[in-house]
Amino acid sequence: MNSPATDFPFIHWHEADVAHSARWRSESGHPAPRRVVVADDTLSADAAYRLACEGTALLWRGDFHNAKQLLAALLRRGERPPRRKAPAAPAATPAEAFHRHRLAQSQRSRTLAMLLLPLDADYNVPLRRAPDLREACAEAYGPGTEASVVALREVLGLIGAHEWRRKGISIPALGERIHPHYGVFAPIRGEYVTLVAETPLTPPPAGDEFLGAAPLTAAPPLPRRAFDIGTGTGVLAALLARRGVAQVVATDLDSRALACARANIARLGLDAQVDVVAADLFPEGRAELVVCNPPWLPARPTSPLEGAVYDPDSRMLLGFIAGLADHLSVGGEGWLLLSDLAEHLGLRTRAELLAAFAAAGLRVLGRNEIRPHHPRASAADDPLHAARAAEVTSLWRLGVG
Repeated sequence: MNSPATDFPFIHWHEADVAHSARWRSESGHPAPRRVVVADDTLSADAAYRLACEGTALLWRGDFHNAKQLLAALLRRGERPPRRKAPAAPAATPAEAFHRHRLAQSQRSRTLAMLLLPLDADYNVPLRRAPDLREACAEAYGPGTEASVVALREVLGLIGAHEWRRKGISIPALGERIHPHYGVFAPIRGEYVTLVAETPLTPPPAGDEFLGAAPLTAAPPLPRRAFDIGTGTGVLAALLARRGVAQVVATDLDSRALACARANIARLGLDAQVDVVAADLFPEGRAELVVCNPPWLPARPTSPLEGAVYDPDSRMLLGFIAGLADHLSVGGEGWLLLSDLAEHLGLRTRAELLAAFAAAGLRVLGRNEIRPHHPRASAADDPLHAARAAEVTSLWRLGVG
């Protein structure tokens, strides 16, 4: 399920002139720091920031809440504009702005990851006022076996993920809560769920192929079988089942996603309708409806946790398009959920997407659209504001021929 501790290297440091070592954990993919010093509440934020920027990690031995305050101080210092450095030249293209933004994010992430916490073998944090993280760590890492060290920033992510898993996320279109697991893309951006909830499950009459078409007066038969490709939390598979699809096969390759989807489907009482299976894209056979919500940006993820956002060389997107015709029943439809943010960032063109459809023998039956309503869509101080403000999420209805 999760990587065993033996997959992680050791981290080494000296404390009171005694050599110490422990396993290094990083779900973000950061390498084990080479230089480690012990730090506590007496360390100033300026000194800590200087050490972190130089690549020296700080193994915290002070108060847990003071460590959180120090991390916030490091973040503020990282967001300050440089005092004497000449301002960078404006980005020539949206793609250049995107890559600069990702580079800045990566550099900031490495710096903030230099504030470290010790974990005992049972995931107890041996610091004053530390919360009980044993359940949250076990959910993310699996059973504890030996002492380890982890970045405080990652620990805070574990705490947030544990709360999401415990409380769940309300899905209005489903009328239920979905409980994401650590490392599984959470359905907090609900526009793609809304598209799947509102798009008719059977083709509308000729001439009524686009958003805004009048509803059918007589309900036609529902699809008997559907595939949900890259199911993640299982939210779309659950939605299709609740809409009346008799059998849904949900696929994923990620072990965390498979466990998460199965838990959500069982919690919703949909085991008889939904089968969650491990598969690279498509399961065996054909279906009348095949749904896919791939990562939306064709870029390389910098950590395993970014795999749901970034799709290197559009592997999943193009794989879905290329294989769809071979997995659709006669007269069936493929629903591709895709943001056009990549187009506004200059990472992919609409012409390239349409060419991929044509090369796979697919035709566009219709396209439903929705504008995102997440906070960053209207944040003028976001470096990618122009692209986000123009973003539209689409459900492309695809058929064969």
